[in-house]
Amino acid sequence: MSKPNLKQVVVAGGTGLVGKALIRALLHQGTRVAVLTRSPKRLIMPAGAKAHPWENLSGLLEGADAVINLAGEGIADKRWSAARKQAIHDSRTVTTARLVVAMQACAQPPKALVSASAIGYYIPRDEVPVDETAEAGSGFLAEVCRDWEAEALAASAAGVRVALVRIGVVLAREGGALPKMALPVRWFQGCKLGSGTQGLSWIHLDDLVAMLIEAARNTAWVGAFNGTAPQPLSNEAFTGLLAKQLRRPLLPVPGFLTALATRLLLGEMAEALLLQGAFVRPAHAQALGFQFRFPTAAAALEDLL
Repeated sequence: MSKPNLKQVVVAGGTGLVGKALIRALLHQGTRVAVLTRSPKRLIMPAGAKAHPWENLSGLLEGADAVINLAGEGIADKRWSAARKQAIHDSRTVTTARLVVAMQACAQPPKALVSASAIGYYIPRDEVPVDETAEAGSGFLAEVCRDWEAEALAASAAGVRVALVRIGVVLAREGGALPKMALPVRWFQGCKLGSGTQGLSWIHLDDLVAMLIEAARNTAWVGAFNGTAPQPLSNEAFTGLLAKQLRRPLLPVPGFLTALATRLLLGEMAEALLLQGAFVRPAHAQALGFQFRFPTAAAALEDLL
């Protein structure tokens, strides 16, 4: 396997939680970073990174070591309406297709495309481990992931190595799911959601960033990879660890009440994101020797909280 140094990387979707951390990590190792954004003049970049508009993509991608594609509207930012679901779908598939078309127009295409996907790809399965060989599920999130990945895989026709990273729940200090999950626990209102048996497949932000960079530089990384830690938990077990770390009790609220309240508050999004889940394991990454700094939720929560 080849692990060349990354001299030039293009990042699409570099303004979000994961994108910002990724850019910092790439710059730290001496990589030049070009960030694709709709508003380059408004974006303040750290030294070594430069913001670019989406025009003239072919010139920007020409000869790059890798493109890391994280672009897409936030899944949980707003309640799902028909228009919101269309925006979530199109912001991923249309953007990825645009990148691939530009790669195909390059005289020297990028060596690799690392494209984000999500574990919403899989069928929810209580307590049954899921790896990259598992079949796709049905419903909105699975459809988005399938279409998203199909657009990225089209880059292989241009000789670009494609790695798909199906990202789980990202745990970080600065944002994402963890502060929202910790808030009710801090205020003595924490409890399991629904039955509590649904899988919660998570990953520490630092490990996800390391995985994205490894996928960009290691030629053995081809195909689908689960961007999750090796020890997923049930919702109830994760909430219990969170309460232990914050030294708070959990409320013994019946599961049907929390499920009802969650559905009333979030609608369709509640079922897809919170009341169902899978126990997703990163078998492909581990088979290639990837080492997690935070393999357990206890270690991740101790670091972050």
